[in-house]
Amino acid sequence: QVQLVESGGGLVQPGDSLRLSCSASGRAFGSRAMGWFRQAPEKEREFVAAINWGGTTTYYAGSVKGRFTISRDNAKNTIALLMNSLKPEDTAVYYCAASTSYTTKYSFTDDRLYDYWGQGAQVTVSS
Repeated sequence: QVQLVESGGGLVQPGDSLRLSCSASGRAFGSRAMGWFRQAPEKEREFVAAINWGGTTTYYAGSVKGRFTISRDNAKNTIALLMNSLKPEDTAVYYCAASTSYTTKYSFTDDRLYDYWGQGAQVTVSS
């Protein structure tokens, strides 16, 4: 059974920091790519950040680059998203995702690459 479980969401003020974690079990952690996506109310799901298996290559959406950092710890089967300088527009449900596919049809930033998803963690940035 493959499971991804997010934790660390919450309510913070603009400018604050928050760290999301995703604990993976089963095949998910042998995955080629793992990433974070988010979905705000009445908006499409969007890419946030992704990382390769070795943790040597990372990808970020333009809106979070320089503020968010994705990392993974293969020994602990976890990935994390450190979010600094949070803004109200970062408010969304954040989803952890894993891809066990080695297809080159989709990039790391495309949600069609990912075949396992967590249940989501709410992040609310508000004063």
